[in-house]
Amino acid sequence: MKYCSECAQPVHYHTPEGDNRERAVCSQCGTIHYVNPRIIAGTLPIFEDQVLLCKRAIEPRKGYWTLPAGFMEQGETLEAGAIRETQEEAGIDIQCGQLLSSISVPHISQVHIFFLAVMHSPAHAHSTSESLAVKLFAIDDIPWDEIAFPTVKKTLRHYLDDRESGVIQTRVLNIEYQERLKTR
Repeated sequence: MKYCSECAQPVHYHTPEGDNRERAVCSQCGTIHYVNPRIIAGTLPIFEDQVLLCKRAIEPRKGYWTLPAGFMEQGETLEAGAIRETQEEAGIDIQCGQLLSSISVPHISQVHIFFLAVMHSPAHAHSTSESLAVKLFAIDDIPWDEIAFPTVKKTLRHYLDDRESGVIQTRVLNIEYQERLKTR
C-alpha cells in the first residue's frame, strides 16, 4: 500500500504507539491500515457413503480436485459462505453440519474452515464456471494424488479416520510452508 484509502495521501510504515507490529499509517490523517488474514469457507459434502469433489476450473491448481470452498464475502456468516460456495462450485443444495476443520495457513495469510455437509440429492450436481467437473467419490476412489491443496487433503483424511472410529471431531490445525511443499 502506498496511499491512504481514506484521504489518498502517502502512507509510511512504522509501528504505531501501543501496537506491536509495523503497519501502513497515513502521513496526513493518521489512519492505520490493518491487513488481516482472509477466510476460506467450504464444505465436505457427503451423500450416502460418498464424498463430493470439484475439479478446479481456475488457478491456482486448475485441473486438480478440491472440496467446494472460497473466500467469505462481507456481511456473511461462516455457514452462509460455505453454503454459497458449495452452490456456486457444485450446484447442489446442502445442509451445513458440524465444523470439521479450521486450518491456519500463515505463509499466505489465510484460514481455511470446512464444515461437514449432507447433500439433499446428487441430482443437481454439475460443473460451473469454477469447476470443470463435479463428482461423487467412493472412499476408496478418492484421487489423493490429484487433490489441489494440503488443507483439503488434511480435512478429508481426518474426516475419513474419524468416520472409521465413529466419532467425528473438529480439528484446529496449521500448515507451515515446508509442509505445504511436501504434500503437493
